[in-house]
Amino acid sequence: MLKLYNTLTRKKDAFKPLKDKIVKMYSCGPTVYNYAHIGNFRAYICSDILKRWLIYRKYKVKHIMNITDVDDKTIRDSKKEGMPLKGFTRKYEKAFMEDIEILNILKADVYPRATEHINQMIELIQKLLKNGIAYATNDGVYFDIRKFKYYGRLSNIKIDEQKSDVRINNDEYEKDNAQDFALWKFWDKEDGEIYWNAPFGKGRPGWHIECSAMSMECLGQQLDIHTGGVDLIFPHHENEIAQSESVTGKKFVKYWLHNEYILVEGKKMSKSLGNFYTLRDLMNKGYSAKAIRYLLVSSHYRQQLNFTLNGIDSAQNSVDRLQEFIDMLYLIHNDKKDKSALELLSRTKDNFEKAMDDDLNISEALGNVFVMVKELNMDISNNNISETDAKLIIKFMEKVNIIIDVLDISKIELPKEVIRIVKERDKARIEKDWTTSDSLRNKLNNRGYIVKDTQLGTLVKLAKKK
Repeated sequence: MLKLYNTLTRKKDAFKPLKDKIVKMYSCGPTVYNYAHIGNFRAYICSDILKRWLIYRKYKVKHIMNITDVDDKTIRDSKKEGMPLKGFTRKYEKAFMEDIEILNILKADVYPRATEHINQMIELIQKLLKNGIAYATNDGVYFDIRKFKYYGRLSNIKIDEQKSDVRINNDEYEKDNAQDFALWKFWDKEDGEIYWNAPFGKGRPGWHIECSAMSMECLGQQLDIHTGGVDLIFPHHENEIAQSESVTGKKFVKYWLHNEYILVEGKKMSKSLGNFYTLRDLMNKGYSAKAIRYLLVSSHYRQQLNFTLNGIDSAQNSVDRLQEFIDMLYLIHNDKKDKSALELLSRTKDNFEKAMDDDLNISEALGNVFVMVKELNMDISNNNISETDAKLIIKFMEKVNIIIDVLDISKIELPKEVIRIVKERDKARIEKDWTTSDSLRNKLNNRGYIVKDTQLGTLVKLAKKK
């Protein structure tokens, strides 16, 4: 049975969705005021692993990821660039969509924009005002956290120890204080032309109400899974629970999953330290998207990840080892059978699935795969793998790749001219005509192919694109 660590219960809970095999999943998406950095992408990759494993386990996942296109930061930076808010945010939204495609992150079913759900936010705020849980001041509408008796349950914050007479209008307030938070900010001159009319006053939404409105509009009043980084537990997710449950009277989310922080070269990521990387920064340095994805995929989501440039190189080596293993399997054409290979395959599959079912323990799952690869490579060298067995092993690697998505599983189809050159080179090697063999290798290299001579035959594949 699949078990997931639930931040709400602080333990691994057996996963059982609200309805049959249907999973309603919401992920906090990007605030589109700049290019997303690798810390952001770790959160999106962790959600991607979860979603892929649910699909692997035959669940039907309806996945929503919001786009925050109005908040303090988007307004501030659009003004700095002298651009209208919509044009500014769409620029970075487009960049985000390009980046997740490069990283092979499965697309969400819907990407609701905050600016397109203002009416739903106003409706929620009106209900909170009517219930006496929200109140208006001279600068906005606020949520009274003391009116929600479960406030602090997710983050373990003790509100009795906090100041009771402070209201926070800024979205980026300190995260170690529990205070009344803004649901709606009345218009002031700093907002310029960015405002909406509401029964309680002209203005714009606070950050937290946006996710409640969009998630309930797209998925209903109760969600199976809500994901995000640990930095969002408080105040953002705590506030989502408070405002949502105060309106509906129902449990908002059944399972809360949070991924840990990312460090870069052992330090907190910061532009001033020169260790702040976007995906584009890393690819401009020559690193492949597959290596970057593998590095982000291969560690457990609840462990801090120390992201290093050497780590990307190691990730590339891991991807290459797996890819070469698959490519070698396609060169096997003998009928010799070895029961131990199939027993190892069966055991690895069981251990892989068991590890993934244990709170998505992908580091252990992949560890089992590499043990198998090491042992089977020895069998391949000793011609102890049959073509039939090789096909079964490839099918298992296809299953692994459903999750990691960094491998090319299909057999390499070479152009006829390349096949002709390979055969000509093989003939030269048999005749020990090394000069011709080397000349033909160079010819293939110049066409963008890598040539590797193995005991099973010549392995030819396109060189990796940086």
